[in-house]
Amino acid sequence: MAEQSSVFDMIGPVMIGPSSSHTAGVVRIGRVARKLLGAPAVSAEITFYNSFARTYEGHGSDRAIIAGLLDFKTDDVRIKTAFDEAEKANFEFKFRSVGNASTMHPNTVKVSVSSASKTISVVGESRGGGVIKISEVNGFGVGFNANLSTLILLADDKKGAIAFIATVLANDDCNIASMSVTRKGKNDRACHIIEIDSKPPQVTLDYLKHLSWIKEVTFIPDIDF
Repeated sequence: MAEQSSVFDMIGPVMIGPSSSHTAGVVRIGRVARKLLGAPAVSAEITFYNSFARTYEGHGSDRAIIAGLLDFKTDDVRIKTAFDEAEKANFEFKFRSVGNASTMHPNTVKVSVSSASKTISVVGESRGGGVIKISEVNGFGVGFNANLSTLILLADDKKGAIAFIATVLANDDCNIASMSVTRKGKNDRACHIIEIDSKPPQVTLDYLKHLSWIKEVTFIPDIDF
């Protein structure tokens, strides 16, 4: 099914910066990475691809991604001084650029970010009007935009896992809007991306976390960008 945008997506969000694609969308990608990390970032390596590689400094995408990793919203005036804010937070970062990645969306950014105890990798695409697509998390191909609450499960590739997880959520009145699963190989690790209409009860998240074949549970609420 083709992706659809509303008139509000085309107009774009309330934001700081010259471009919804190069600023607001990039802030959003950074915020998703920060939510996945689950703790303040202490270091990051950010790679801009294709169009972003040529324009990220002039269009403020470098400040935007750092602002997002600091969990600033798209209309936060501190986006303009994000580098100074990162220094105050003892958050170190560096940038790379790759100008000719033909398999990637023109406005793609990859973030490898670490907290004091965890490192994650996120690839995001800024699609215009502040709309984003998260295309990869920790090497798994995904495809969500964080407009809905999103549950991400890293689990063993186990027969019946999809049906079991769906049943657990249904029993706790969680309506699934979409669900996709990717895996690195047969009987290897699988990544479940589940977009839902509301936050699961904490007892549900705790139950999933304690299943031996589920290795990691991350919940990203419907982000107020």
